[in-house]
Amino acid sequence: MVEISFLGSGNAFCPMGRLHSLVLIDGKMLVDAPPTVIPQLREQGISPADIQDLFITHWHGDHTFGLPFLLLERKWISDRQSKNMLRIHAHVGGEARLMQLCDLAYPGSLNDLSWVSHHTENGDAQGWTFERFEVCHDPATEPHGYRFEKNGFVLVHCGDSGPCENIERLASEADVMIIELGIPDYVDSPYHYTPSRLTILAQKNPETIFLATHNFSEGGGTSELPNNVIEVEDGDKYNY
Repeated sequence: MVEISFLGSGNAFCPMGRLHSLVLIDGKMLVDAPPTVIPQLREQGISPADIQDLFITHWHGDHTFGLPFLLLERKWISDRQSKNMLRIHAHVGGEARLMQLCDLAYPGSLNDLSWVSHHTENGDAQGWTFERFEVCHDPATEPHGYRFEKNGFVLVHCGDSGPCENIERLASEADVMIIELGIPDYVDSPYHYTPSRLTILAQKNPETIFLATHNFSEGGGTSELPNNVIEVEDGDKYNY
């Protein structure tokens, strides 16, 4: 059994009815840490101390600015005895980025991160194997997605990205692909999927389920998309 929970489904601007995109896998693995990560976890009755693996897709603020709050909450509230190790998975150099972010948010308050383990290579987490792959987004943010596999089930999280070779390649082997729908068709940017771009990808891969998040539209969705595309909403859970 695989459980995919969407604690938020909005893009950087949080359209009405959507908080920042945030995905929880099997109750223990969090993908990114947006500014509202603490209330998003609490809304679903999840303690920050329960998170064992955190995967960073890229360094834009709507995906990482909640990280210092997540660490501080665990340190001072939900895991004061530092019993639970948190593994943070990020691109090479991520530890320096993390420390800079924490120092900017609360100078000196997180100098001791001995209970945080930084893993920058592909590996294992909570019974899953994973590999990181490059995507098409602002290069300054070191954008990546993750391919997860467990018991033959392949889950791909594309992070923030427009169409690119790696997403095209992985779409054909994914059982479920979590993909962003960040902008409408009239906005010109190579860094995001639009409804028409996602329609093309989904039609090429009719056996794959696409869960569209990081959505530009207000809650309820506005796009006419193929049947194998689901525009997720805040609080949605999917079991496979």
